[in-house]
Amino acid sequence: MEASADDTFLYFGFGSNLLLERIKLKNPTAVFVDVAFLTNYKLCFGNTIGSRWHGGAASIMESEGDTVWGVVWRLKQTDLPSLDDQEGKDEVYNRLQVTVQSQERVKYTCWTYQMIHLIEELPSPQYLLVIRKGAEQNKLPEDYRKWLYSIPDNGYDGDVEILHALDI
Repeated sequence: MEASADDTFLYFGFGSNLLLERIKLKNPTAVFVDVAFLTNYKLCFGNTIGSRWHGGAASIMESEGDTVWGVVWRLKQTDLPSLDDQEGKDEVYNRLQVTVQSQERVKYTCWTYQMIHLIEELPSPQYLLVIRKGAEQNKLPEDYRKWLYSIPDNGYDGDVEILHALDI
């Protein structure tokens, strides 16, 4: 995907990067564009070695008839290396191009990330908290938010350092 004329790109965030404060930690140029959904994929959680979240991290998996809701962010090209680094591009996640659609039927071509070798693992309660806060902050559909609250966690009750930076 090429940069637009103003040297920006669109990114579809569906995990912890739903939350504005989270994406802005390492990607300061991120600006909210829209709430959108990706069809024929489902949200899942997989193992990442040395996880800063102490549990599974969000990914997407092809799944006919399912939908993943998220946020379309516009970022400057200067943030792409930081976003790639945050997502562990080519080690944990592949960056791929997807087309998502808003409730108003606007289509966006975005970068997003999909775990390379998904080994399913429950997320930590702290990680789910960030995802749920992001879903609420951006007013994802109510039924999707309710579904996010039904996802089981791994029961981890220790410290998660990144939450300090998010003031959570």
